[in-house]
Amino acid sequence: MSTSVFDGYRPPEPPRRRRRRDGDQPRRRPAGGGDGSREMAMVDDVEFSSYYGRPIVKAPPWKHEIGIYFFLGGVAGGSSLLALGAQATKRPRLRRNTRITALAAIGVGALALIKDLGRPERFINMMRTFKITSPMSVGSWILAGFASLAAIPAISEVDRATGRRLPLPKFARRLVDVTAPVAGVGAAAMAAPLATYTAVLIADTANPVWNAGRRELPYLFASSASLAASGVAMVTTPTAEIGPAQKLAVAGVIGDVAAMHVMKENMHPAEREPLETGQPGKMLKAAEVLAIAGGVGALLARVHRVFGVVSGLALAGASALTRFGVLEAGIESTHDPRHVVEPQKARLAARRAAGIVDDSITTAG
Repeated sequence: MSTSVFDGYRPPEPPRRRRRRDGDQPRRRPAGGGDGSREMAMVDDVEFSSYYGRPIVKAPPWKHEIGIYFFLGGVAGGSSLLALGAQATKRPRLRRNTRITALAAIGVGALALIKDLGRPERFINMMRTFKITSPMSVGSWILAGFASLAAIPAISEVDRATGRRLPLPKFARRLVDVTAPVAGVGAAAMAAPLATYTAVLIADTANPVWNAGRRELPYLFASSASLAASGVAMVTTPTAEIGPAQKLAVAGVIGDVAAMHVMKENMHPAEREPLETGQPGKMLKAAEVLAIAGGVGALLARVHRVFGVVSGLALAGASALTRFGVLEAGIESTHDPRHVVEPQKARLAARRAAGIVDDSITTAG
């Protein structure tokens, strides 16, 4: 008799009854059998349907490198926006710090992404084509384009800060200085796509939490990027020039808290559960507390430098916890089939109640 890994889930089979001999009275066979005369139930009755209680949706094989990439992508995008604002309002130190932050963040984030891919050539292979219907393909080009544009103003700032000591030829130095303002505008134009494409990427899956929050996740990630970039800027920039960072921080706190609450309200309770329980729930609750505290501190950042540094760290921490919390909640939601089946049954019942009974969804059962 062949065996499989699922035999451990097979309930014990009742003993077979002996065959009736001549003269014996016939006996009534019990319902459900066990003597081979009819099929026997292999699993107990449950409230949802899955094979032996196994996960229905496969968990993504992502580790902490993807969370780091999500967070640093937000830092880079938000910093390029702040750099453009600093350039327009003549704040040289804020412009310098945010330009360098944007390049450093996207550089480290790209390394984390490549490490998660396992082999560097996999990222290069993604650049061999452009597919508008693939968030991963579009995101790869956004990442490459943003990094290329952000590098020019960052190199210009580093060259100035080091007293023109970078080993650049004279024509290259002049070209970098001339194109830096234009490249800064281009990087800022790609800031929003860079900060939010990862939300579209994870929402375009069968993952219960991520797919359920597909409408609100881009707004949540954009607000989270605002928190991260403004927080880093307030830590690294003197008080006299942090005005744009303060405004971006307050707007980011409002958007972050509102987007998270709206997303949860629009979810089925089974989809919302991973966001509110376990380790992901603790991370997201801490993120909300840090975001509100950081927003209040940002309003007081002009009073003393300490308020700016502390609130900046709180805002950056809130952004990181939000990204990691959403990532972990999605992974956690794949472990229990209930997070998949119960929302599906609720949506099916709602469609039938609304009179939609002539499509493949409502007639499948």
